[in-house]
Amino acid sequence: MPSHDPALNKIYARRNHSCYGMGLGIIILDDVYPGFPGDVRNASAHGYPIQYEIAEGVDIKKLVRGEHKGDLLAPVLAAARKLERMGCRAIAAECGYFAWFQQEIANAVSVPVFASSLLQVPLAQTLIGANKVVGLLVAEGDHLQDRHLTSVGIRLQSNYVVHGAKDDGKCPQFDSLWTKDLRPETPTAEYQKAELDIVAVAKNFATSHPAMGAMVLECTGFQPFARAIQREINMPVFSWSTLLDYAYSIAVHRDFYGHV
Repeated sequence: MPSHDPALNKIYARRNHSCYGMGLGIIILDDVYPGFPGDVRNASAHGYPIQYEIAEGVDIKKLVRGEHKGDLLAPVLAAARKLERMGCRAIAAECGYFAWFQQEIANAVSVPVFASSLLQVPLAQTLIGANKVVGLLVAEGDHLQDRHLTSVGIRLQSNYVVHGAKDDGKCPQFDSLWTKDLRPETPTAEYQKAELDIVAVAKNFATSHPAMGAMVLECTGFQPFARAIQREINMPVFSWSTLLDYAYSIAVHRDFYGHV
């Protein structure tokens, strides 16, 4: 086996790209809180290059609960364009509520855009058939609007159900990280407590909808616990991890080595 990719015998510049060997570019919220490995905000667990860019002035409160989302478009697009200029092969974001801007970001850059894990909902619906429903486990269900869904190709009133994991206060560890009015001065969370909370919420959500055939985790913070959730609900689970792995696989297709 050669010590390098023989296809790289000659290299050439790509227009307006400053960096090379790049992977996924991630638009990050302008907020200070940690993420467990598996969280999109934590680069350590991903098996491909990650480049972050902060959307200046766009924090959780403005993105999820803000009434003037149009004001956020300029910094979101600026971050996306910078990631593209740096050479990222695809662009994603760290929060599922970036779905609001999926179309605008995709129209502003020349690389594929994966703004929300909710992009996987139409695929999940197709896989399980029309007689089952896809469970959308989101951070705050009362702030999920029709545009979040339609912007990523979800047909309204189709076979999906929605539940907000934080709506009833049953995930205090996540509030301790993300909710400015509730979190401590230094945002913090305990893994085991967070896992117990989110697994219980996901299990109750699935149990309350016997026709559920798959679950999509909207929130990047749920992703570290996706495997634990799947063990409890015993169905396909789509998360930011499955989306990012897919994004990288199409932006930088793997080669194959073997024998015949």
